Amino acid sequence: MSTETERIGEDTTESTLEAVQRWYHVPIIAVAMAFMFWVRMQEYSEVAMRDGQARLSAVDSWYHWRSVQWTAENYPYTMPYEIWTSFPTGQYVGQFGTLFDQILVTVAFIVGLGDPSTHQLYTVAIVMVPVLAALVAIPVYFIGRRLGGQIGGLVSVILLALAPGQFLSRTTVGQLQHHVAEVLFMAIAILAMMAALRVAEREQPIWELVLDGDWDGLREPALYSALTGVALSLYLWSWPPGVVLLGILGVFFVVQLSLDFVRGRSPDHVAFVGIVSMVIPGAFMLLMLEVWTFSSVTSFGLLQPTVAFLVGAGCVFMAWLARQWEGHGLERQYYPVAIAGSIIGSLIVMSLVLPDLYSTLIGNLTGRLIPINVSETALTVSEAQPPDNFGQHVFNEFGAAFFTMLGGLAFLLLRPLFGREFRAEHTLIIVWALFLTSMAATQIRFAYYLVLAVAVLNAVFVADIARLLNLDFQRSAQSIRDVETYQVIAIFLVVMMLFMPLLPPIAAQGSTAWERGAQAGPSGDAMVWQESTDWMLESTPEPGNWAGAGHQDDLEYYGTYEYPEGGDYDYPEGAYGVMSWWDYGHLITTNAERMPHSNPFQSNARSSSWYLQAGDEAHGEAILDGISAGVSVTDRSADEIRSDIDEPGHEDVQYVMIDDQMAGGKFSAIATWSGPGMSAYETAEPVSVMGTEIEATTTNEAYEDTMLASLYLEDAEGMEHYRLVHESSTYSIVGSQILVLPDGQAVDISTGSERFAAGGYTDAVAEAEQQFEMAEATDQALLLNSQYPFQGFMTQQYVHNAQVVSAVKTFERVEGATITGSAPGVADGETVYAQVELETEPGRTFTYTQQATVENEAFELTVPYATDNELGPEDGYSDSAVEALDDEYTIFVGSPEDGEIEREYITTTDVSELAVVEGETLEVTLEEGDGEVVPDPDAEPDFDGEAVEGEEVDDEDVDDEEIEDE
Repeated sequence: MSTETERIGEDTTESTLEAVQRWYHVPIIAVAMAFMFWVRMQEYSEVAMRDGQARLSAVDSWYHWRSVQWTAENYPYTMPYEIWTSFPTGQYVGQFGTLFDQILVTVAFIVGLGDPSTHQLYTVAIVMVPVLAALVAIPVYFIGRRLGGQIGGLVSVILLALAPGQFLSRTTVGQLQHHVAEVLFMAIAILAMMAALRVAEREQPIWELVLDGDWDGLREPALYSALTGVALSLYLWSWPPGVVLLGILGVFFVVQLSLDFVRGRSPDHVAFVGIVSMVIPGAFMLLMLEVWTFSSVTSFGLLQPTVAFLVGAGCVFMAWLARQWEGHGLERQYYPVAIAGSIIGSLIVMSLVLPDLYSTLIGNLTGRLIPINVSETALTVSEAQPPDNFGQHVFNEFGAAFFTMLGGLAFLLLRPLFGREFRAEHTLIIVWALFLTSMAATQIRFAYYLVLAVAVLNAVFVADIARLLNLDFQRSAQSIRDVETYQVIAIFLVVMMLFMPLLPPIAAQGSTAWERGAQAGPSGDAMVWQESTDWMLESTPEPGNWAGAGHQDDLEYYGTYEYPEGGDYDYPEGAYGVMSWWDYGHLITTNAERMPHSNPFQSNARSSSWYLQAGDEAHGEAILDGISAGVSVTDRSADEIRSDIDEPGHEDVQYVMIDDQMAGGKFSAIATWSGPGMSAYETAEPVSVMGTEIEATTTNEAYEDTMLASLYLEDAEGMEHYRLVHESSTYSIVGSQILVLPDGQAVDISTGSERFAAGGYTDAVAEAEQQFEMAEATDQALLLNSQYPFQGFMTQQYVHNAQVVSAVKTFERVEGATITGSAPGVADGETVYAQVELETEPGRTFTYTQQATVENEAFELTVPYATDNELGPEDGYSDSAVEALDDEYTIFVGSPEDGEIEREYITTTDVSELAVVEGETLEVTLEEGDGEVVPDPDAEPDFDGEAVEGEEVDDEDVDDEEIEDE
């Protein structure tokens, strides 16, 4: 009895151990996925909707929110054509409103029982991103297990969970972007392809089976290959530029089929997988076809199905050529040379017959896959720039795991040399990983793809290290007791190498996954712009109703608009656009519900760049009129543009929005897109900082003459057709920046801006006085008390030639009221000044001045600001948040002397809002003046403590010791 009981106990123990051994990976994966979700959800409260306002991170998130809302209104369809951006043509936005958005909306419909509220839709959308990120662990585990067994799969998942780089930062809550769907579906597609290749190698499908209709022999390879095609289709449906994966697979098939034939094996098996797996996405993308073009990677166009069919056709050709080669008894080693020649010949023919397809393929090869020939305009996009130091970049992304990944690659490549089985799926992983590495070296952002290769190739590294150490992780508990000390030490070192750079205390402060996740939050630009976009939504006429046109019902925000013939949408009268830099286009579309001219698709970036750099108002006006008329404007003078305008268009750009970043650091990108580059707007001047004299870079007169600076920094001073209608209550110091390092060395970091205050102009000035102080030791440099990180050091920051300016200003184009007058007794050539004092909503006051010259005792000038505020959105005009403090303009003549003018002749007149918007003419007569002395508006202000527009900050002596203490 006791023996039987003992046997039962042993069986139970063995059964428990077997169950643990079989299922222990499941809770580990579950914990890793829960960790991934938690890390990404830490800042949920920061990005959750407040007062009906979205609080998203990153530029593209805002347009995904737009496409999610549109899909919810038109479920299950996605937007065919977008007329609420890229004004005045509209734009096809193929990579938005894809499967990713449909998945989010479908889940929201389930949660909302078929009718989700806006709040439910938003909540589901932002939470689903961390959910999808956690799901990536599942295909990563299975890929890792195929390459390195159970332990290898778990290592892959843990590395994925701990990676603190691009994949994490692009998949946190609030990052409403398609990147997470790209990574998930790419991982699934690669896993499916691995399985299909393995089945094909086992079942060996050949052409004769197809001819004989032997579907029993073809069923399993065909099924797995078809599932791979479905996975590829899902990936392309989520992101049309994912056609790059088809190109990578094309390279893989060329390499693998050549290897098989040279080694004496039939290439039919792998070719079968290639043909079936490419036909399905080719056919699917034909069904998704929306634009008949090869030139756009981001569209559901001809490119995706063509590339899929070309790869499939290439597999057919290579299998056929191999049979012909073998039939003619040719040397197998020359087969790859023939294939290479065929590819080169095909590209030459393509360049002649299908030049659009050829240029698109080559352009994306060099712009996305290989770090060569990257355009200057692409380099202005931070995420599209190549990393300055690739080694440091990948270490920051993955710790030492990137370098152990290279070890995993080496182990895979060396398998044949040690007599180990080398399968087609190994070639796939090698080719795929090399291309992902090259992509990450081409553009910083593609590290979110590279994380997949780093994770799964470390499964190979760990498994092969264990094999070299004679370790078997699948052994029973009893046999594990026999592990030697050196094996334990080796395991410890491998674990340290893989995971410690990603964990405290070795990981740098703030660089772990959970610390990075805790840094996620709403986009700073979006939050600063919110006040301005809210004003535009509420205080400007609905598109289609400009000047009371009454066509607002023709422009529904969630309406369906088909792709127009010729590619340009015919807007109704009363439609209007907003000029700004492309970075802010999605904020204008989504939050202001207005139509930007340019957007983060870089649509119309060149014309926006050319406008913002225009050297005078006449040129700027010609550019906007040319845009309205549909003529070319970039790199052309005002006269050249106007010579092409047959008749003015009715699709006008009526507003210009400029922020501190455009006036600061982003101006370099603006100057690059249409030339001449930032160097044309900078000059060097000596500046003394803490006793150190340096050549500091500052903006020059050419910069001050640009439309951007004339509007933003001068409040349209002296302009006839522009007026400030709103400024935000957040303020910035805008000027050239200097850093002082701990050793006292001064470093010039060029033009920039520093946001620092909110709550009104008076509060801003008070905070400015606390933020910086003028000191004799700094001459013209202002000290910002906040410290600034620079190359690992905490430094002190200075600005010079600086102003305190509202972070976002909005300007309106108007006809302007023309004031004509007689000036009896005034000599020809004398200057007439028209002035009015104005106040913005945050409480800042400024004086607008216009000038004209007297000729034959008469003058004429045009002013854009009204002295009343009679009109509003219901009339088809703006409810301006800038009001005149005086009921009338003061118009006077006087001779400037020592920065002052004595008013010798004077008169006043009111200027109505209607006169300004409709361009009415007013008549006045100058009379003998009152002799009052006023400041000369043309006098250059001294920079002796003048840190804000029209306001002075008292100088305070600050010695070096006090500065260092701060």
